[in-house]
Amino acid sequence: MTRNVFEDLGFSPEKAAALKLKADLHTKIVRVASNYSQRELQNILQASQPRISDLLRGKMSKFSLEMLVFYAERLGLETSIKTHARTRGASAGVANFAL
Repeated sequence: MTRNVFEDLGFSPEKAAALKLKADLHTKIVRVASNYSQRELQNILQASQPRISDLLRGKMSKFSLEMLVFYAERLGLETSIKTHARTRGASAGVANFAL
């Protein structure tokens, strides 16, 4: 068992790292978005109500990483990606998002 559930599900290490990055960012966005109504989010994120609904319902495949970064920034989250050399036998790299 690795530290990345997507790798455990059979995705390649590279795809698993990308999916984990999206999932981590999405989780932080939804956490902050829960403080707002959908109407408020429409204005803040400059998105339609169906897009807001997709975001809040976890339909991550409908959003690119770039769009998630845009939403995070609009919600006041500072995004950054940190990379480091992998130790032998470790799973995909670590991504950190600062609040």
